[in-house]
Amino acid sequence: MTNPPSKARRATAESMATKQRDVSVSEFFAKNRHLLGFDNSRKALLTTVKEAVDNSLDACEEAGILPEVWVRVDQPQPGRFRVAVQDNGPGIVKKQIPLIFGKLLYGSKFHRLRQSRGQQGIGISAAGMNGMLTTGRPMQILSKTSKRSPVHYFQLQVDTKKNQPEIINGKGEGIDIASGEKGLQYMRDQDIAWESRYPERETKIAEAQTSVAQTADTDTPEAEEEAEAQAELLETSAAEQRNAKRRTAERKAAGGKTNEPKLVENKPGSEVESGTRVTIELTAVYKRGRGSVDEYLEQTAIANPHVTIHWQSPDGEKRTISRTTTELPKEAKEIKPHPYGVELGRLITMLGAEKGTTVTSFLTSSFSCVTPAVARKVCEVANISTRSTALKVGQTEAERLYKALQETKIRPPSTDCIAPIGSELLYKGLKAIVPGEFHDAITRPPSVQRGSPFQIEVALAYGGNVAAQKITRDELVDLIGQSDAKTLRKFLIDTFAGIGSDSAEKIITETKLPTRCSPQKLSKTQLDTLHTVMRETNISEGQSMQIYRFANRVPLQFQPSACAITQAVLSTNWRPYGLSQSRNSLPMGPVTLIVHVASVWVPFTSESKEAIATTPELEKELRLGIQYIGRSLASFLRKRQAIAAQGNRRNVFLRYLKEVASAVASIQKSQADPIYSDLLHVARHKTAVADIKLDEYGKAIVQEQE
Repeated sequence: MTNPPSKARRATAESMATKQRDVSVSEFFAKNRHLLGFDNSRKALLTTVKEAVDNSLDACEEAGILPEVWVRVDQPQPGRFRVAVQDNGPGIVKKQIPLIFGKLLYGSKFHRLRQSRGQQGIGISAAGMNGMLTTGRPMQILSKTSKRSPVHYFQLQVDTKKNQPEIINGKGEGIDIASGEKGLQYMRDQDIAWESRYPERETKIAEAQTSVAQTADTDTPEAEEEAEAQAELLETSAAEQRNAKRRTAERKAAGGKTNEPKLVENKPGSEVESGTRVTIELTAVYKRGRGSVDEYLEQTAIANPHVTIHWQSPDGEKRTISRTTTELPKEAKEIKPHPYGVELGRLITMLGAEKGTTVTSFLTSSFSCVTPAVARKVCEVANISTRSTALKVGQTEAERLYKALQETKIRPPSTDCIAPIGSELLYKGLKAIVPGEFHDAITRPPSVQRGSPFQIEVALAYGGNVAAQKITRDELVDLIGQSDAKTLRKFLIDTFAGIGSDSAEKIITETKLPTRCSPQKLSKTQLDTLHTVMRETNISEGQSMQIYRFANRVPLQFQPSACAITQAVLSTNWRPYGLSQSRNSLPMGPVTLIVHVASVWVPFTSESKEAIATTPELEKELRLGIQYIGRSLASFLRKRQAIAAQGNRRNVFLRYLKEVASAVASIQKSQADPIYSDLLHVARHKTAVADIKLDEYGKAIVQEQE
């Protein structure tokens, strides 16, 4: 019996060892860009804009500057888009620019325990890396730190092998462009874009006043829409002037002294003295509707009512979303970690980093809310001497110390590390973007999860038309051209927020178009019919609730079903609050709900920060906030229903009062008019509820008696 021939080994331990090497973080994410939100062309465009805008807002707020952000998206060739985002922030020093934009996991926010939009130092550099991989074009960065300082200009890309910036221009050192007119002329000659001045709002206001005067006597729908837009501009300007006068009066009353940081305001037409502009070219797809750049900027304005956004879309359409307040959010202060949020491994690492300090000194200096008395109590529970050196604490002692920290009662951490929007500003932002009959907002008291404070804010708008009823015919044609929906029903549901299956079916039935008709194949007559039906059909009954989700003032537009906010809304019974709701579905009605989570540590489900994971503490606070806003809505709906019922009752009375008055007059052989007047007075008195008018808060308006 012969032995079978032995097979040669395909690899040995030595040969495998020669193939093993380090993998840089940029190289990993270059192959796994979907983890950062670049998993498809449409999301890639939105993620690029979002990361740049988030950085701009963080920089402006930290410097005490009212944010002014310019967002422009151009299409230089089919399938490619150029994203440019500029702010009026403090700018970036030249040495730091290549590291911030050309190196992943580099930033100033990861190690600080305070609320901020960005956290990991990945976003903007990953956006630039995605642009470089898809188009081969480097990102362009311009930054200026003061009025007289030069503009630092870099063209750079990420070296994915080393996770290091690679500077293309200026022989690897970038270029400094002189300030003043000479530098501006150089940028114009080299086709380098830079917003050098704030827009002239005084000119726009004067034009708006003239436009309102000219359209006052015009009855066409187009003229009415134009008049409403111009009147809104005038109202915003007047509000800003009132706020400025109020702040001046407050400063005078305080003797010119205040504890607030100095606020840098932007004068229309003045020079933009500092700021940063980043330009990234990438392969992408631009579409309007849900999950679009347009929707992101509108939602950003809701959560950040202190920002003005100048937006130019790829088709050249320009739009300015003006701020509704000139008050900056309060500054979030950095805190030390809380003992309840530190794990054993982290505690051991912290102990090993201490040199020459005692355990009690280590506890009081390294953690928040740990006083000397609490530190002594922890050492006593852990059976560790208070004079022991922290560096010499072994594994067993560290485990006892960790257990003692968790068992000892320690007060919750300070909440000045988070900066919620505030119910008043959230109300203003919601009302500016989502008009309706009723608005309300609430900011819940702070709570704690894993030793990190967080706060829940909920706002609600009831009434108003959905986007489908405000759209023009030209906009409808553009949206159809940008959509890849195969049927008209899917186009309506995917494009317009608030339109569910029932509303889409109602619109299609009214148009008398085939159910599976392709929107791209509609004739001119069919488009006219569709546009008319969309504007005139009452779809409020079939409209599903719109949910706007925010985390640290940043809109969350994707993965709604995986988010704790959506799950909290679905698990709430909305029927007692006056809304119809099917099982495991969103309630029906013209309702827009906003939920904001402000926290030092937001438990996102992934690095792309598109959804929030569920924790017991978060789930509880979300439920309480939603229930409060639901009770407020129910109170408004009951009042409105009572007013409508009494109005109908009065109409019934008025319908027969003359006949009753005539019959009584004939029996008494008297005049009918006095009897009718008395009966009319009684009817109005008995149905006085019908005369009540509700304000935007759902409260009855008290009318002064003459």
